[in-house]
Amino acid sequence: MDRAEAIAVFVEVAERRSFVAAARRLRRSPAAVTRVIGDLEARLGVRLLNRTTRAVSLTEAGDRFLAGARRVLADLEEIERAAAGAGTAPRGELRLTAPILFGRLHVLPIVTEFLGQFPDVSVTLSLLDRPVDLIEEGLDIAVRIGALAESSAVATRVGAVRRIVVASPDYVARRGAPKLPADLGMHAVVAFSGIAGVEHWMFRNETGEGSASIKPRLVVTTAEAALDAVRAGFGVTRVLSYQAADDIARGSLLRLLAAYEGEDLPIHLLYPGGRHPPPKLRAFVDFVRPRLRRRCEAVVRAIRS
Repeated sequence: MDRAEAIAVFVEVAERRSFVAAARRLRRSPAAVTRVIGDLEARLGVRLLNRTTRAVSLTEAGDRFLAGARRVLADLEEIERAAAGAGTAPRGELRLTAPILFGRLHVLPIVTEFLGQFPDVSVTLSLLDRPVDLIEEGLDIAVRIGALAESSAVATRVGAVRRIVVASPDYVARRGAPKLPADLGMHAVVAFSGIAGVEHWMFRNETGEGSASIKPRLVVTTAEAALDAVRAGFGVTRVLSYQAADDIARGSLLRLLAAYEGEDLPIHLLYPGGRHPPPKLRAFVDFVRPRLRRRCEAVVRAIRS
């Protein structure tokens, strides 16, 4: 078996965490798949997989090898397409990730429009509120909000959002609007967090950065739940601007403490670097970039209205 084929077998076993499942997918016997992995490990001089009677897991070396193996297979697929005359036609599966709410509101509509224009491309959209490694998780492209870590990936900025404080007109009529971040201590605060709670919100104005201590009356785990409580007039919350833009435009929420919001959080399209990105990726980036920029600009106009 040649190296490319051995790499393909390894990737199948690594992703399925099972020799039996990989063998079934590859239409080979489990013994044949086990032999291929053993020969590959012998040639490399390192163990790639830990085997027990109940599970298969990657070693540290196997984890590193998997990232490179996926790139090799993607390159080979592109070379074969080009040789067959299909190098310029977008086709195949595109794997994309985006934050949950931003993805649902702004990415999904663009994806469905894209699919309508490119019938030979399919998309798997993973909505996740956590950073992911594109290579390790086999993703083609990500929509990221916030500062980017150093990497070899290509980053294309498409817009920005801010952290904003909002409350309903009814709440402000009853309790007044905070004039300074420190005033939040006198208000019913709704916070959302994936952990136990929130004690400080960071703010910035022309004089510098500072934090405001808050004592939430209500802590929830999603921005949507926090906004539901605030729309009902319970208190004030802090969200990303796109999450409250429609409510602000309708007048059902008011933007507070705008002078203290601080710097924008950039929004990027992030995809693996390389001299020859596959046609499906090039087509998707060219399609999404201007449309996502227009949506981000609309959010900015909505919260300023």
